[in-house]
Amino acid sequence: MSQTRGYSLKAIVAMCSNRGIGQAGNLPWRLKKELSHFAKMTTNVEVEGKKNAVIMGHNTWRSIPQKWRPLQKRINVVLSRSVTDLGDGVMVCKSLEEALASLHKDPQIESVWVIGGSSVYAEAMPVCDVVYLTEVLKEFECDTFLPELPEGFREVNDDPRVCYEVQEEDGVRYQYKVYRK
Repeated sequence: MSQTRGYSLKAIVAMCSNRGIGQAGNLPWRLKKELSHFAKMTTNVEVEGKKNAVIMGHNTWRSIPQKWRPLQKRINVVLSRSVTDLGDGVMVCKSLEEALASLHKDPQIESVWVIGGSSVYAEAMPVCDVVYLTEVLKEFECDTFLPELPEGFREVNDDPRVCYEVQEEDGVRYQYKVYRK
């Protein structure tokens, strides 16, 4: 956990073998168990009474089916320079810096999770403490890609909530990986 922030800043992303993370505003694959992993990781807290926040770009927000918005049991933060109101339960900020400053004021926050898209990952990863990566072991057609991890991250197998074995769902193999500074 960052001593200056008071909470841990994490990124979570699923990427296929060509670094793709999206196609036409959607995930290029349908992996229900992987989505459950995402929900578990971004929702669960270690300290009772704490909560997590998720930060996403406006395109990522729009890619979430309307019936699932806002993401439950998490503070939803959407970055947008043009939209100012997305309804109850959603904080809209003009920048990552503004979002982090606003969340810093809330002592109940345990972790802040960056959940996409590509430009938000590019801006956030240099200041993240840890990156949770689902490596989809297949190439999919994509138009949105994950930037390279910044220097200083190393792969670790130290999170007991993560199964590091190769998973398979609907004929698609994938593996969870954790990178920590």
